[in-house]
Amino acid sequence: MSVYHQVILSLGRNMGNRKDYLHQAIDLIHQRMGMISLLSSVYETPAWGFESAPFYNITLAVHTHYDADQVLTLCMEIEKQLGRVRKPSSGYASRVIDIDILFFDDKIIRTDRLQVPHPLLSQRGFVLYPLYEICPELKHPILSKTVAQMKSELPSTDDIKIVDRLINPKKKWDFSQVNFLAIEGNIGAGKTTLSRKIAEDFNAKPVLERFADNPFLPKFYEDQSRYAFPLEMSFLADRYSQLQDDLSQYNLFSDFVVADYFIFKSLIFAQVTLEEDEVRLYRNIFDIMYKDIVKPNLYIYLYQNTERLLQNIAKRGRSYEQNIPAEYLEKINTGYKEFITSLSDEQVLIIDISEKDFVQNHEDYLDILQTIYEKLKKEKMV
Repeated sequence: MSVYHQVILSLGRNMGNRKDYLHQAIDLIHQRMGMISLLSSVYETPAWGFESAPFYNITLAVHTHYDADQVLTLCMEIEKQLGRVRKPSSGYASRVIDIDILFFDDKIIRTDRLQVPHPLLSQRGFVLYPLYEICPELKHPILSKTVAQMKSELPSTDDIKIVDRLINPKKKWDFSQVNFLAIEGNIGAGKTTLSRKIAEDFNAKPVLERFADNPFLPKFYEDQSRYAFPLEMSFLADRYSQLQDDLSQYNLFSDFVVADYFIFKSLIFAQVTLEEDEVRLYRNIFDIMYKDIVKPNLYIYLYQNTERLLQNIAKRGRSYEQNIPAEYLEKINTGYKEFITSLSDEQVLIIDISEKDFVQNHEDYLDILQTIYEKLKKEKMV
């Protein structure tokens, strides 16, 4: 399941340094709205509906967690920041910057503030030419025509041409040399969400834990002493099996894999939940399995304080998690801390996200990406 909406934007400017302002707009969209997944070339196009200097136009696709109304507000704020002053007149005129929402997922939106798909996009060459470059097979949900079909129905013109290319801001993070990241954390830390976001943004292969399928988990939260050992053994077997199966599907010399857990998680939880003699037996079995597991390039631990963990657990609403005591979460945090000290500095990255919200605040997400990338660069993995 995607953690994002996909929004398609059209940007245009015909005043002053056209390329520079488009570049600034792209950077602001990247910083405030979401990750730019696709970016067209820069097209020079004649003014549409009035006489003026030609426009520079681009089209881009953005992964964003904001809803359509929030995206519109962000577009207007970015336009204002770049100097656009909206006037009551609805006529066509020169633009400092113009940002239009063309598509929002496959939704049809008709409100006083916003109309999506953009009602005039099928008539506009300055929209369809760059849009055709990045997503020719995208289908209009009302017209039931692809972008390629709509473009083919335009009058032929030689007035629209590619004049430049801009660099997608996400290119500064090059994970092409990274094979395997494991992202870990306590219950409710956000490891699955972060793994999904990185996988979608960088075309990585996600390996996500199948915790919801474990029949012992609800029983464990009702009676820990009785169900701790079968729970931890079933988790160990499932994690080992899944890692072996999922990682074997990929070529770890060429694919980029992001997992929201690693098999060490089993050992940490077992040391918290099991009795001493059970831990010894468990450790013997774990050591046999661990020898065969592919190791990640980097083990990332997301630390959140217990108060934030409890808030996150309550927010996601899994009934069997609602009575988890704070003391149990603190033991898990301590177990991770002790485990991490056994790893070399090159293998592990601890990120304290207690004051961050990388779901609701895109800038927090960018900070986390930068932290991961700087660690990989320091260890010469990128």
